[in-house]
Amino acid sequence: MLKIGDFSKLSRVSIRMLRHYDEIGLLHPVKIDPDSGYRYYSENQLPIAGRIAALKDMGFGLAAIGEMLDCYAEKRLLERHLRVKQAELLEQSQQIAYRLRLLDTALERLRKDGETMKYDVTLKTFPERYAATVRMHIPSYEMEGMLWNILMKETAQMHLTDGDPCYCCAVFHDKEYRETEVDVEVQKDVKGHYPDTEHVKFQALPEVTVASATCKGSYDQMSDIMAAVAGWVTDNGYEFDGPAFYIYHVSPHETSDPNEFVTEVCYPVRRK
Repeated sequence: MLKIGDFSKLSRVSIRMLRHYDEIGLLHPVKIDPDSGYRYYSENQLPIAGRIAALKDMGFGLAAIGEMLDCYAEKRLLERHLRVKQAELLEQSQQIAYRLRLLDTALERLRKDGETMKYDVTLKTFPERYAATVRMHIPSYEMEGMLWNILMKETAQMHLTDGDPCYCCAVFHDKEYRETEVDVEVQKDVKGHYPDTEHVKFQALPEVTVASATCKGSYDQMSDIMAAVAGWVTDNGYEFDGPAFYIYHVSPHETSDPNEFVTEVCYPVRRK
């Protein structure tokens, strides 16, 4: 038999950790001297200590290692544990690779133009929503307010219940910038179901994944923030997957001070 110190040296497991293994039932000493309290281990336990170390190196926690030691002789059960951990680590590696890519592109854009970093671009998914919508061709982008006026006027007697959260959005359906006759849709999230009116359509809007950035201040900066989001999409292995839209978190409806506006620019995307 080996004293705990000798077993520690041979197994390359600290005495503190061996005591912990004993406490949690992972690796008990074969004998504890009743008088001195010394712990003794068998040479036959060295392979078990080696298995524990190997499984820890693979990323298994001690609770999982205890389960695996119990079924170590059963190849099918052991393989199941290993494959689950393999899939878990693969997913983590993909997440790490993705974050490294984000860092690389952020650093590259910072080297090119430090101004782009004032907009924080993130990837997010909006769940399915139900909204009151108005889509029309209007003379110019600046006349978007026409659509909101129609939506408010035609639903005034319905006493709409706002969605939670209540997103108020403008979607720009044209595939290119147009100077006139622009195709714009406004949307307001609501709860409940309501009849359509002449121009207002109530509809479920599908889940959408977007690259987005939020800014505070006047709409004069929209071109810059759209360029920043579009650049992020291109640099990070995504492609555009639908028309861009704005979410008006704080709009002229809430304040007359343009410096207080809060607007989120969103580009629907998918991985290339």
